[in-house]
Amino acid sequence: MSKNPKRPTISDVAKLAGVSNATVSRVLQNPEVVSAATRKTVTEAVKSIGYRANTAAQMLRRNRANTVLVILPDLANTFFSEILSGIENVASEANLTILIGNSNNDSARCLSLLENLWNGRADGALLLNGALPDAEDRYEGKPIVSISETISGFLGSHVGTNNELAAMDATQFLIDMGHRKIAHISGPKDNILSAQRMAGFDKAVSRADIAANCISIDGDFASSTGASAATNLMKNHAEITAVFCANDEMAMGLVSELAENGIGVPDQLSVIGFDDINFASIYRPSITTIRQDRFEMGRKAMSLLVSQITNEAATPVEVYIPYKLMERDTVKRIT
Repeated sequence: MSKNPKRPTISDVAKLAGVSNATVSRVLQNPEVVSAATRKTVTEAVKSIGYRANTAAQMLRRNRANTVLVILPDLANTFFSEILSGIENVASEANLTILIGNSNNDSARCLSLLENLWNGRADGALLLNGALPDAEDRYEGKPIVSISETISGFLGSHVGTNNELAAMDATQFLIDMGHRKIAHISGPKDNILSAQRMAGFDKAVSRADIAANCISIDGDFASSTGASAATNLMKNHAEITAVFCANDEMAMGLVSELAENGIGVPDQLSVIGFDDINFASIYRPSITTIRQDRFEMGRKAMSLLVSQITNEAATPVEVYIPYKLMERDTVKRIT
């Protein structure tokens, strides 16, 4: 029986690339400190010989668990699926295990999940719940990255979308399509995403000098509040010609309820959402919306977390992932 082929080592990569072992390690763990030319040479050598870092062994040598904690506010929410795919993509490459925790927007539950950081069961955490309970200094020095929702008082790294700017663009699109009487259906009042998207809406209508003609209706990101907003609009605000919803689920609830009452979208009312969830493009009519690149959001956040875990001196950063306006079938130009 033949022996298994020897697994390529860092020394093999260094020899092929003509650099030191230390340089190879820096390229793999902290590439920003290495020149682009050297990174390219080392990366090509890694691919050429099929080298894969033995992250598990590195973690064990450093008394690490080789596991990262991911905390979600609602595991059933389809918004998070692509983010999780991006996280898993990087975690798989790094041979890291993902421990997913559902906080259900409960601070006590979130705190219980975060105990994994202090008891050594997790090396770092990705937070998608917009909250970090308990004393802030307890998290100092811990590898933590927030995703999508920024966390008040948290000075660590964050990856997300510039929600205010994206909301301004969504509202401006309606204005450019001729609409001057626009409604905004917001998310929950205590949610940072709601506040940011509301701010973007307010700035856009103020800049266009149409704020006096526009209204805001409270929602909570659920499709049911989109339906309730439709009833409100039909009963009390027949003058409104377009609606900017703070997420796609409310936009779908709005469109569905309008259809039930014989009001066509976009012929009688234009609608734009936010997120571009999986169903937005196949809904009928397909939802015009702001697309967040959620896969890249998860991938970038996980990459930052790995960098923090392997380089404890890593400087916190804030990263905005580019967004895109997806023009589909729910917005109509008016004159």
